[in-house]
Amino acid sequence: MLIQTKYHGEATINEAHKITFEHGIPGFLEEKNYILLPLEEGSSFFILQSIQSQNTAFVVTSPFFFFKDYEFDLDESTKELLMIESPNDVEVYVILTVSDPFTNSTANLQGPLILNKGKRLGKQLILNKTEYTTKHCLWEGA
Repeated sequence: MLIQTKYHGEATINEAHKITFEHGIPGFLEEKNYILLPLEEGSSFFILQSIQSQNTAFVVTSPFFFFKDYEFDLDESTKELLMIESPNDVEVYVILTVSDPFTNSTANLQGPLILNKGKRLGKQLILNKTEYTTKHCLWEGA
């Protein structure tokens, strides 16, 4: 399948790799289908690109690259919605706010993206009653 992307121009994707966010992502509720593309080869950063809209794309990364102690509990409704049967089903990403210089970029640890990698389902989980915020610096001292 051929799509237009925000950062990679025209891209051929395998429709089997599509990730469905049944309820969309807050602020982008109409966008249900995304693809995860590497920002560049060998990078720990990815683009979560909407399949429907070229301009809807998020720079994401695994929070565990930058925040070794990051943790939260998945509620039962999220597990049910994403058909999660074991911890091995889960991949976690966080949306970045990219700044110039890049070392000033921040991660939204309050709203992680939870993916069931086998079922290709996703949800942005909003963590309440947490010390995590939407703007955690990726690099100490930045």
